Order: sequence, then C-alpha cells, then structure tokens
Amino acid sequence: MTFRLVVVSAGTSDPSATRMLADQVAQRVTDVARRRGNDVAVRVIDLRELATEITTAVVSQLVGPRLEEAIAALGDADGIVASTPVYKAGASGLFTSFFQVLDNDLLIARPVVLAATAGTARHALVVDDQLRSLFAYLRTTTVPTSVFAAPEDWSDPALSARLDRAAFELVLLMESGFARQVRDGSWRSYRHEFGSAGGTELAVDLDTDLMRLATGGSAG
Repeated sequence: MTFRLVVVSAGTSDPSATRMLADQVAQRVTDVARRRGNDVAVRVIDLRELATEITTAVVSQLVGPRLEEAIAALGDADGIVASTPVYKAGASGLFTSFFQVLDNDLLIARPVVLAATAGTARHALVVDDQLRSLFAYLRTTTVPTSVFAAPEDWSDPALSARLDRAAFELVLLMESGFARQVRDGSWRSYRHEFGSAGGTELAVDLDTDLMRLATGGSAG
C-alpha cells in the first residue's frame, strides 16, 4: 500500500532548520513504512512560498490557486507532518494562519506529527502547550510523541529516538485506516458547515423552518 504523507513546513529561511526537522520525520516515516511492506509518497508544502495567498485568505477569504492546491493535498493525505519555528514563545504566525484558514472539517481524525524548532530549549513546551490545542480544534489525531529541536538537540541521540517513535506512531495510525473509518462511520454525527471540507460537505438539511426563514421564506 502507498500512503500519502503531506509535510507542512513554516520555515522562512533556506536552508531551514524547521524544514530539515520535518524532512527527518518524513524520512523516518518512509523507512518505517517500507520495513512494514508499505510505500510513502511525500508531498512538501513550504508555507513561505504561499505567504501572500495565506494573508489574502485571512483578510478576504479568497483562496489563491497555490493555496487551493495545498489544501487539496491535505484533504487527500493519509498522514501529516506539521513543523513550525517558534518565535517569542509562540508558533509562527504564518503557520497558525495557514491552519486557521482551513475548513474545520478538512482534517477530521487525520493523524499528525507535531514538530517545532527554536533557538533555545526554553520553547520546548510550545508544541504540546499550543500546537496540540490548535490541532485538537481541527479534530485531528495527533500522535503521542511530539518533536522539538533546539540547536543543542541536533547531535543528541534523544532527538533521534523521538523521531523514530513519532514516525512509528504515525505509520501505525495510517496503517489502521483510523481516519477513513472515522469519517465513513461517524461523519454525519459531527456538526458541519455548509460547503465545508473543501466544499464537499453538502449534507446540510435546508428544508427546516430555521433555514427557510434564513433564506427569506416562511416557517411551517
């Protein structure tokens, strides 16, 4: 089986430590999956290349073609690696803005590895303190192991062990088909907005008194 893995990196430099960390997670995921008889097709979304379209979407709700393509890739993903730099004890504004413009339904149950880089270990808790809450709101399934790297961590065997553990957890979730089963089995039990999930949520009952009133009709 071939799994579709989408890597989202909010690194702004080239080369970028944030992108490098995300690539290492993706490589470990690929290695683990192959040892278990599966393949992984990796798609990378560099948010710095979408910065203008993300800003436009935030202020006007207009989605440009490259951003639309990135959103479509996430909608088709079996697994996601989301990696951000940390600035002033918070996730990158570019990173949070990107995920905030997504439809709330797009990533339901999708397995995600959370990763972050920073110039000091003082920011190590940002991943679990801030990113998990954002992805919980999006109703994703974040793997238990998050990955954080300060400059001194790159040569530490403990980082390598965490990368392996996070990759293994993600592969198990992708293999289980958990996200697909959740969406197939309980999609209608979630509260959706009309046209959400990339325009695919159309199962909103328009034939109710409230909806008729909202469109200028009469109840009853």
